Amino acid sequence: MSKNHLLAALALFCSLASAPALAQDADALKSQAAQNTAAFGDALKEELVGALNAGGPVAAIGACNEKAPAIAKAKSQEGWRVGRTSLKLRNTGNAPDAWEQATLAEFEVRKAKGEPAAQLAKAEIVTENGQKTFRFMKAIPTAPLCLSCHGTEIKPEVAAKLDALYPKDKARGFAEGDLRGAFTLSKKL
Repeated sequence: MSKNHLLAALALFCSLASAPALAQDADALKSQAAQNTAAFGDALKEELVGALNAGGPVAAIGACNEKAPAIAKAKSQEGWRVGRTSLKLRNTGNAPDAWEQATLAEFEVRKAKGEPAAQLAKAEIVTENGQKTFRFMKAIPTAPLCLSCHGTEIKPEVAAKLDALYPKDKARGFAEGDLRGAFTLSKKL
């Protein structure tokens, strides 16, 4: 066997031998991402419900504006970047990158085919700028709690607060069960 054939065989063996390890790593990353998503979502919901109970939707908007970025930063630990994005943004700082935009469009297609928004998720290892990166997104369905600020019938005082904080707001007009956006996580490998 020639040296080139031997090297090719060795490379093939190494890639086949590492495939199960990569699958295990991807499964572990997906599990970590799901846990991080749940923790992020629970922390956001706790802040929003607390603000809603204390001062109604206008207070919840203020809490979301001030607390959500800090919660995302606090949950971005151990190499994870945690955030939220949408095709209909409220905060332009949360604009989707190309992968997120494609995934959100895919979620819309899957939802249109009958898959519930609450079950939509995607995990993938991609190469970004020459770096392998694990990407994960989990859909955020529009819940009844969301409709006072994201629905079709928004009270004038709520609209005024939204307009003041988010002059380019496009995150209105949702119905219960719509795809509001998604949690998005990434980790460089």
